[in-house]
Amino acid sequence: MTLPRGRPGSAGDVKPRLSRDVIVLGLIAFFVMLGFGVVIPVLPVYVRDFGVGYVEVGAVVSAFALMRLLASPFVGRMIDWAGERTILTVGIGIVAASSALLGLAQSYPEALIWRGVGGIGSAMFSVSAMTLLLGSTPQAMRGRSVGFYQGGFLIGGMAGPALGGLLAGISLTAPFFFYAGTLVLAGLVGVVLLKPKRVQQVAEAVEQAHVPFRTVLRDVRFQAACLANFSAGWASMGVRSALIPILVVEVLRGPAAWTGIAFAVAAVAQTAMLAPAGRFVDTVGRRPAIIGAFAVAGATIFLIPFAPNIWILIIILCVYGAAAAFMGTAPAAAVGDAAGAKSGNPVAVFSMMSDLGAIIGPLAAGLLVDMFSYQAAFGSATVLLVAASLFALRMPRLRRATPEVAA
Repeated sequence: MTLPRGRPGSAGDVKPRLSRDVIVLGLIAFFVMLGFGVVIPVLPVYVRDFGVGYVEVGAVVSAFALMRLLASPFVGRMIDWAGERTILTVGIGIVAASSALLGLAQSYPEALIWRGVGGIGSAMFSVSAMTLLLGSTPQAMRGRSVGFYQGGFLIGGMAGPALGGLLAGISLTAPFFFYAGTLVLAGLVGVVLLKPKRVQQVAEAVEQAHVPFRTVLRDVRFQAACLANFSAGWASMGVRSALIPILVVEVLRGPAAWTGIAFAVAAVAQTAMLAPAGRFVDTVGRRPAIIGAFAVAGATIFLIPFAPNIWILIIILCVYGAAAAFMGTAPAAAVGDAAGAKSGNPVAVFSMMSDLGAIIGPLAAGLLVDMFSYQAAFGSATVLLVAASLFALRMPRLRRATPEVAA
């Protein structure tokens, strides 16, 4: 049934707005990623100061992602028991404490342990935040809400590394204490501003009803979203982040600083596309967004090792960044559509798929480079991205929501 549009200035013309919870979660994401970005450039140098080799340095970096992966299956149960808001706050507190203790570490084993503990807290935060975001947002606004939330991460991620370089000039431990401080601030924002209980509108009552986890697992929308998240983790966090820095130095014969510049420009392109991506996902649909974005991403990442110079590489990365705005928005919205409000376990599985791709991707890419070539390594990402695009063809075609329903 189509609702009347109404006269100009009437309630029917009210534009859809992001809820307070979504805005608060975006602010929290900014503070979390700002601190995370401060630590990342410094962490390998800090760990090397303990007199260990590069394998041990890699273990500390991987410990965070590994513990995120192992902890995620339990976070859904925690949310069912204590609620999203509580688990989000506790998770941020764990990461804050572990970051401060990492800065105080006196040995390599201590650094390894505290970095791993931080991964547990990160899983608690990320899964509960996404569950709260999807559960407190109407279906017709999920794309824009996820895009706004991701925007907080991207902006914080762009500002963090530059600030981390300045703090590292003061002390190698200063970034870790700064990270702890930004997390405390993020936790306070959540405690003060997030609503203790979500009040659902009567019109959303059917949509927000509990969906059994087994039913969600059989839902093709959820399956497509998980495959998409795995391929995105493999391509973006694995192949792209692991190989492009080496490609720039060893193939293009450029300074390492070129990598940072290229990634920064691509991040700006991705951030600029988040709002259009969110609107597209909400008005046109999740299915066409996943099909198109993952196909474009697959084509562009295949072209990366053929770039003749840094300028062409930056253009390719910008196109990939624009596609990544859709890649991060549409699958998450599809999870919310499939799981409804009580989506703790589905969101945990969805998050695990990205972590799994980010862990396996770099290892597989490095092996493919050693055995074959850069083209083979980037080609592995292309295969997965195109597979996600093709699988999304199975998703149902949904009727577009009217502006009044979205409002």
